[in-house]
Amino acid sequence: MSHPRIAIVGLAIESSAYAAHRADYRDFPVFTGEELVARYPHLAPGSPLREAAEWIGVFSARSIPGGAVRREVYDDFTERIVAGLREAGPVDGVYLDIHGAMSVVGMDDAEGALVTAVRGVVGPDALITAPMDLHGNVSETLALALDLPTCYRLAPHEDAWETRERAARLLVEWIRRHAETGERPLRAWVRVPILLPGEKTSTRVEPARSLYAEIPGVESLDGVSDAGIWIGYAWADEPRCHATVMVTGSDAGVIVREAERLARRLWDVRDDFGFVGPPGTLGEGVAAALAHRAAGGARPYLISDSGDNPGAGGTGDVTWTLTRLLGMPELTGPDAPVTYVASVFDAVAVDRLFAHRPGDRVEVEAGARVDSRVSGPVRITGELLSLHGGEPGTADPQAGRIAVVRVGGIRAVVTEFRKAYHSTTDFARIGLDPAEADIIVTKIGYLEPTLYDVAQGWTLALTPGPVDQDLERLGHARIERPMHPYDDFPAEPALRARLLRERGYAEAAS
Repeated sequence: MSHPRIAIVGLAIESSAYAAHRADYRDFPVFTGEELVARYPHLAPGSPLREAAEWIGVFSARSIPGGAVRREVYDDFTERIVAGLREAGPVDGVYLDIHGAMSVVGMDDAEGALVTAVRGVVGPDALITAPMDLHGNVSETLALALDLPTCYRLAPHEDAWETRERAARLLVEWIRRHAETGERPLRAWVRVPILLPGEKTSTRVEPARSLYAEIPGVESLDGVSDAGIWIGYAWADEPRCHATVMVTGSDAGVIVREAERLARRLWDVRDDFGFVGPPGTLGEGVAAALAHRAAGGARPYLISDSGDNPGAGGTGDVTWTLTRLLGMPELTGPDAPVTYVASVFDAVAVDRLFAHRPGDRVEVEAGARVDSRVSGPVRITGELLSLHGGEPGTADPQAGRIAVVRVGGIRAVVTEFRKAYHSTTDFARIGLDPAEADIIVTKIGYLEPTLYDVAQGWTLALTPGPVDQDLERLGHARIERPMHPYDDFPAEPALRARLLRERGYAEAAS
């Protein structure tokens, strides 16, 4: 066949149902045309995949995690995708870059609706792939409409770009196969009634490490193209919130067998999942950090403010942790350890801080303008240490302008907009060298790679917020029950695979 035509579209965010934040236009950088194609390293000019097809950059918007998307924003973006696909003309395939845990105000299955709209434009013959986060929730609607779903196999997601490349490669291979033989990929889909937070399912530790290590072996079997375990997203509250196993390929018997086997393996280890790092209260984390320092331990000691982690959908301006840290004399006194605290966002507070110069004594209330449910605004009184992004064009694309205020040993980071401080470079860009900090407290769950690498000690602080690790404290009301770990099961779940064939029709389980 001649070069297949493949359209690239996407709309991605991980959305907490418990975040007061509402994702709006500013949260979503938009890419179209060649700028969109250029975002993918595996589609660089001259690369084998780039040469294998005509890649058409239609529309893509991706946000850092947050709250539910405003309906008008979702509708607008979906219409732009639909209109762009119509303008692109007939395509052989669609590369649909989604997360899997996008929530939209007033909707139960935003990604299922999105792929249904895409399918309505490109028709039943085009093949659709979707590289996804393993924390996605795969509804039956989504599974039916996709031909080649796949997901990350590592948490933290160090294989994100590898997954996107795999999705592109499989799409090209199957388009050519379909053109030559008329064959389309089969999918075996299993719903697994488990809902756990990412901090208990990291592939750095058991049992997830061994569980996900089985996937390449499944993928290598004759008749199998791909296998995925979606552990699910625990901070949404929709009927589609659950774990999922899907195996894709050409041999119905093999993919059904392997999907059911992986699903059973996941179910059998359900009680073995535990926190990836040492958990504790915030106070216990601070005490451990101080003890580490007193014993001559190397810098820095990391404390995760997990309840408001923007990387999992936290609002980002919950002040519960900073309020308590500022109230600890051991952190604010004259000989206190150097402690970076990142961050709260508050545009009004940043305006007030930018009216001063570094070195000035400042007093400002910050945070809790969006989410004040667990803590009100925090009063920060200290020395303005530094300002960043005041000159036109110099602001952080995510954070906007940034101010750092010193209160004893604490360096409190206040940003104009939502920002996740999840890498050493995030701190270094504002003059905070992680190697010079005794303690780093940041809104995060499990540590992302660069922070993990520098941490000389760590407490996963179980703080309150929109992505509280205590799921029962949040109160899910709309998930399908029974669900582990909320409920006892009167009998073992069947864990039978549904075999999904071409053109979106489901057939009976094996």
